[in-house]
Amino acid sequence: MNSRPLIAPWRLRLRFGFRNGRLTAAWGLLILLLWFALALFAPWLAPFDPIAQNTDISLLGPSLAHPFGTDNYGRDILSRVIWGARIDLQLAIVGVIFPFMIGTFVGAVSGYIGGRFDSVCMRVIDVILAFPFLVLMLAIMAILGPGLKSFYIAMALVGWVSYARLIRSQILVLKESEFALAAKSLGFGHGRILFRHLLPNAMFGSIVFSMSDAVLVLLNGAAVSYLGLGVQPPTAEWGTMVAEGQAFITTAWWICTFPGLAIVTLAMGFSLLADGVAQVLGDRA
Repeated sequence: MNSRPLIAPWRLRLRFGFRNGRLTAAWGLLILLLWFALALFAPWLAPFDPIAQNTDISLLGPSLAHPFGTDNYGRDILSRVIWGARIDLQLAIVGVIFPFMIGTFVGAVSGYIGGRFDSVCMRVIDVILAFPFLVLMLAIMAILGPGLKSFYIAMALVGWVSYARLIRSQILVLKESEFALAAKSLGFGHGRILFRHLLPNAMFGSIVFSMSDAVLVLLNGAAVSYLGLGVQPPTAEWGTMVAEGQAFITTAWWICTFPGLAIVTLAMGFSLLADGVAQVLGDRA
């Protein structure tokens, strides 16, 4: 009789690891820390200048001298991927901070005050949500012009609505809870009740959502750079690198493959961290 287990032990551990919230979050955090380390120490880790051109070595395949190969201008792809981590991490983090702050404030005030102010805020949100997210963001960037500043402004003007709806729904529930009614009976001011008692208890869902939203922001940042509205050449940015390598996809696949893999792994890090934190909070609830 065969006594071998139906599933190999390493597969069981791996499967359990991705089902356990803490381990899932740890995997995501590890990936993010690795990218943060690469971005922080880019001047020392990158073997070449990311924007230095050398046409004598253009379109070289992966080798010991250039592990990720070179592009059509002779620039080292590995160095550009490492330096590009700085831009793309900035896109993912800063692109979430401003919508988070705006949406949290508007949603909290709207849910707490209610009445006509709440109705006006909800109608504004409905109007923004009526348009496709990326189309509306591209329209704003087309008006403002290409660049990181335009991207952050567009994200702030469009991305805050999701946070506002999340916070508003939580505030509507919490303001009727016993501790909120007790605070009112003690004569606490509205500002103290909202920002010191209700809002801290309503932000857990938005914090988890912001981690997964960083994936969308990262992909949108790469998309607008791919379309020529984001980071401008010769700055090393993964979306721009993918766009530059598109014309050589059949002859020099490495130009767009490695920055594309970088986008996928960084997005996976944010996604695993968000899923793990959500599982942990769900288990404690």
